[in-house]
Amino acid sequence: MTHHKDPASGETGSRFIRRLRRAENGPLAIACLAYLAVISVFFTVFPGIDLAATSLFHRAGEGFPLASQPFFMRLRELGPFLVKLIAGSCVAVLLFAFLTGRIPDGLRLRTPLFLLSTLAIGPGLVVNALFKNNWGRPRPNAVDVFGGDAPYVSVWRITDHCDTNCSFVSGEASSSFWLVSLAFIAPVAWRKAVLVAVLPLIFALSANRVAFGGHFLSDTLMAWGLTLLVILAVHRLLYCTDLVERQAPAWRTAFLRKGAGLRHAVAASCEAGSRVLHRFLETMR
Repeated sequence: MTHHKDPASGETGSRFIRRLRRAENGPLAIACLAYLAVISVFFTVFPGIDLAATSLFHRAGEGFPLASQPFFMRLRELGPFLVKLIAGSCVAVLLFAFLTGRIPDGLRLRTPLFLLSTLAIGPGLVVNALFKNNWGRPRPNAVDVFGGDAPYVSVWRITDHCDTNCSFVSGEASSSFWLVSLAFIAPVAWRKAVLVAVLPLIFALSANRVAFGGHFLSDTLMAWGLTLLVILAVHRLLYCTDLVERQAPAWRTAFLRKGAGLRHAVAASCEAGSRVLHRFLETMR
């Protein structure tokens, strides 16, 4: 890959990494669409690559031995744990602001909203609800080549060989790639460090699914591109749209006002309940 000098930061790095670090939505979206097109054509023309990649981890009579190795089992658990931790933190921040009327210094409500919406739309709706539950591609461990009873099905081909939670595309590869969204909301000076931390982790978590026979290589690579497209679209909507920029203060005020209304309603209910309880206790004397 060609390396260029980054005039803005004085650092050397790949053009893609620089654009990702600076959240340049337009060029990244075009590159992402091109990536998805190339991956789709490549695995359609050369389906044997999928089978060859999976066969690296398959042993006749044993299946996929790495799937029962404690280290790799713990590695698989790391991805969902990080996703739940980040999503839970976002929910906690929104609830704290809603219930107390206070927003932590330096935090915009769009930050947790961006993270939660990209997670819900990308790994949630697009990957799991749309693709995995409708495309019917059997997982590698269910394919006859690897000891199962279903045929190999190429990318983008809809079949009935799998009813739900199927192979195309990888949900865990999608949710692990969602960690890239942290780079979009991190301060510019920290974005490279975030990418350096999450990109190897994304690769390890995604490769783990191939090693377990849970997904084909094409499933993971397609999941990356689809997830990045969702991240770019939501980021552009929330951070690069004039309408959102103009309305953000009003939405913030309305959010805090709703929280204040709820607090007042709860306080009034507690006060009324306290009076009823007091009168009841008076009658018991």
